[in-house]
Amino acid sequence: MDGQADPGPLCPIKERMKSMFKISKSVGTPTPPFEYLPGTSEESFSDGEALVLSSGKLTKCGATVTPEFVCVGAYTGDGASLIPVMRVNETLEFESTLAAAPTSLNPGDKVTLHTDGLQVTATTTAGVFTLSRIDGTASGATCAGYFRR
Repeated sequence: MDGQADPGPLCPIKERMKSMFKISKSVGTPTPPFEYLPGTSEESFSDGEALVLSSGKLTKCGATVTPEFVCVGAYTGDGASLIPVMRVNETLEFESTLAAAPTSLNPGDKVTLHTDGLQVTATTTAGVFTLSRIDGTASGATCAGYFRR
C-alpha cells in the first residue's frame, strides 16, 4: 500500500460503497456530466441509487424499469434541494452487488433491480440490467452490466 493503514472490511465508507451502482467502465463515450434535478419531498436517496423522473421530479426506480439516472450525492427528501445525478446510457458499464445468490445466472442474463435501488436481484423475468460479469456465487457478490432499453 501507499503507507496508509488498510481501513479493513468494517470501514463504513467501504461498506456503504459496496452496495450501489457505480461506473465500472465507459465503452466508446466519455463519462456523462453531472446534472442537478429536483427530487420528491417524500423520499431520500443514497449515492449510487437508480432513479427515474416522474412528474418532473426524481424518484426511486422500480424493479423492472430501466433507470434514467444514478444519484451521485445523498438527498434527504426536503423537496427543495437539487440532486446531483448522472444520466444512464447504454455504453456505461455499472458495477453493483447481487441481493441474492446468482446460482443460475450467466453473463448476458437480464436481471431486475432490488427494492433498495442500489443492487440487482437474481430474477430474470422482465430484467433491465444485462450482466456482463459475475464475481462470486453468494448473495452480495459483485457484478457488472449495462442498462439496456
